[in-house]
Amino acid sequence: MLTGACNTLQKHGVKAENIIVKHVPGSFELTYGARKLSDSDESIDVVIALGCVVRGDTPHFDYVCSGVTQGITQLNLEGRIPFIFGLLTTDTMEQAEDRSGGKHGNKGDEAAITAIKMVQFSWE
Repeated sequence: MLTGACNTLQKHGVKAENIIVKHVPGSFELTYGARKLSDSDESIDVVIALGCVVRGDTPHFDYVCSGVTQGITQLNLEGRIPFIFGLLTTDTMEQAEDRSGGKHGNKGDEAAITAIKMVQFSWE
């Protein structure tokens, strides 16, 4: 998904040196990482939070998905820039692979297009 997002941004005119990539240790940490990144540099126009959670045999999946969804929503309500929700929530690894460059496309591409549209929207 990351490669897809970066390639799509560049295809639409974003210079590679203007794409900042930071990694967090898990999907639940996406919200904190997104907030820290947006606070670190006033020139950042948008943050795309990419991750994937695959359902297991415990309710952990539900807690993580809910927490990240609520967290990204809160950032959008309170932040000065758009935060793009790029979290895959799948039942299997096969579904995750299919949606991250496989037969169902690349959700990273979609997140990048959403980011471009939201930046344009915020400048209107």
